[in-house]
Amino acid sequence: MGLVMKKYVHEDCLLGLWEITEDFSSLDNLLDLNSEERATLNSFKSYSRKLEWLSVRVLLSRMTAPGVRIFYNGKRKPFLTDRTFNISISHSNKLTSVLISRKHRVGIDLEYVSGKIANLSGKFLTPSEENAIDKKCWKYHVYIYWCAKEALYKICDKQNINFREDIIIDPFIPGSEGILNGKVYNNTIHEFFTLTYFKYQNYTIVWCSK
Repeated sequence: MGLVMKKYVHEDCLLGLWEITEDFSSLDNLLDLNSEERATLNSFKSYSRKLEWLSVRVLLSRMTAPGVRIFYNGKRKPFLTDRTFNISISHSNKLTSVLISRKHRVGIDLEYVSGKIANLSGKFLTPSEENAIDKKCWKYHVYIYWCAKEALYKICDKQNINFREDIIIDPFIPGSEGILNGKVYNNTIHEFFTLTYFKYQNYTIVWCSK
């Protein structure tokens, strides 16, 4: 299916979604990888990991320009080689997302809604967050919490943050889309954020910028 979304979601924040229906060769042929990128791609043993990696770069080329390249710092936070945009990346199952902005820090996370993360909710939700879960749609509600905390973790540069203790999401009633308020609070960070969430098919997606 390829590109399923490319739109400005806030000021200069551009969000893209790519649904992976192509095989390896089809995605690879859409890119002109340099030797370093080719070596990285070849280092992946998993076929699905190769597809994810390629899809991120194909999507980015559709959002910016061909030839823009991604590198990672020591904490696996992505950057663009020309520093033209701040970038955040997420992928799950067959869906890849990229959020870029020239002016703002950005964070995005998406997850395919299954039972895996929902069954681990006690490891990343505070007691008050768990008490706020709507039992009629508990799985989806938990996934929004998880994606929101992942997005905040990314926008804060993955700095020694404990998901359960340092990231707090205010209570909310889940819908097909909506706004969340959250904060990151520890010894080095004390910030408040507004996040946006929405559904795409069976995926939960949460993004934020600041």
